[in-house]
Parts: sequence; C-alpha cells; structure tokens
Amino acid sequence: MELVSKINRATDYLRARMGDRTPIVGLILGSGLGIIADSIENPLTIPYDEIPEFPQTHVKGHAGELVIGSLHGKTVMVLKGRFHYYEGHRLDTIGIPIRVFKRLGVDKLVITTATGGVNPDKVKMGDLMLITDHINWVGTNPLVGPNLDEFGPRFPDTSNAYTPRLQELARRIAKELKIDLKEGTYLFTTGPSYETPAEVRMMQVLGSDVAGMSTVPETLTAAHAGMEVVAITFVANMGSGLSKEKLTHDDVMATMDLVKDDFIDLVEDLVREM
Repeated sequence: MELVSKINRATDYLRARMGDRTPIVGLILGSGLGIIADSIENPLTIPYDEIPEFPQTHVKGHAGELVIGSLHGKTVMVLKGRFHYYEGHRLDTIGIPIRVFKRLGVDKLVITTATGGVNPDKVKMGDLMLITDHINWVGTNPLVGPNLDEFGPRFPDTSNAYTPRLQELARRIAKELKIDLKEGTYLFTTGPSYETPAEVRMMQVLGSDVAGMSTVPETLTAAHAGMEVVAITFVANMGSGLSKEKLTHDDVMATMDLVKDDFIDLVEDLVREM
C-alpha cells in the first residue's frame, strides 16, 4: 500500500539518523511554541524536507523541523511546526508523522495548538484550555481508506481519545503552577478562512468551546494506534461576532507571547512527569 510505503521510508530514514535513541514521548508544537524545542538537550534537528515522504509546512510560526533529544530525562521526538488540511494535505498524510512516531517507539503524544474561542461563558482570549473532547466538522477522517491493521482496528473507539490519565496529570500540574487551566471541546474546521459570525453561533449550539484548524487528525491517528494523547490549546482570539477586532494570524502570534511562559512550563512539566 502506498501509505504504508511512505511511513516505512520516513521511519527507515529517521531510524538511521537517530542511532540508538528511542523516543517515548512525541510533541507537536503549534504556532509560536517552537521555543520549547530550545530546551531539548543533545538535539538532532532534521528539516522536514530532508525526510522522505514527510509532509511540508509553510505557515508562519511553524519552523518545519523535527527535533530528537532529551527533555527532562525523557527521549522525545518533536514536530516543530505542524501540517494542515488547508495547505492541501490529505488527512491521512497529516497522520504520517504520528505513525512514524509510533514505529520509532513513541507511546505518548503531547499536542499544542492555537484556537479561537467560541464560548465566551467558558473561555476568553489568552486562556489555556485542556481539550477533553472534539467535534470533527470537516466531513472526513484520517482513517478513511484501507485499514492499517498493524497500527490499530478498523473501527477504533474514541471515547477516550484524549487520555483521562494524562488529563488528570495536566490538571494537577496546572494547579501546582497556579495556572487557570480551562477545559472544553474543540471543533475542527478546514480553514484557512476564519469562521463567520453565523458559523460561530452554530458552533455554540453544537457544544464547542473553541475552534481550530488542526489537532483532530493527529489525535484520531494516535488513538487508532493506541497512543496516549494530551492536548492543550491557547485561546488566541475570540470568534467572529464575539469581538469587534478583525481576526489576523499576526494577532495569534502576539497573543501567544502573552501566555507562552505558562504554556511552556505546563508542557515541560507534563513531559517530566509522564
């Protein structure tokens, strides 16, 4: 199968570059969070465009590098920049790095992302939020197509796609760090346009708290492979109609600067205690 061949080629290349390192934790660093990779000791940095069959990213704030090294005593593999459906990638292509992670030994995945708030009763701009569930609003799924039996079952259960054990760990660490960590449901949109005010009202009816253009493909691929997942987002802006401000990606990056210290502390402590 073509997809398996792509996974194998990327895996074989990285295994040859990594030597005897065996990563156990994977991290996906969203907009403005690549700085976490700077804390990694003895890093091996590989640009995405050097890895066979790896997708590419061209979004501002996403460096496009894979970093392997040690973070707080754990061997980690980090995507410094992610891939998006709106860039033209198929959802199963977005899942390739996750399956490569799994092949190389990763069994726990930390996902970070930026989102827009759609429930002003629960979140506000600048909040950090633990994702406890999601709504897939794009009309397709990264697991569509022939099932890759070596990774997981044809019909995987996603009732605990976001691992309860890791959620509880995130809550405890946030409390210790005195971080007001919100919790809620993420709604996955295609992008790249921001939602209209009418769409935001519909999202509220559906029960979502934030909306974003990533995270769900990676989570579903990881859940299929039996990996534990914890996902944390920062609310970069409030959705259309909830604020008078015009929505721009530059504002997303600027908001991240306000919360990145707390975000970094939370993610690094999560890795330390996994």
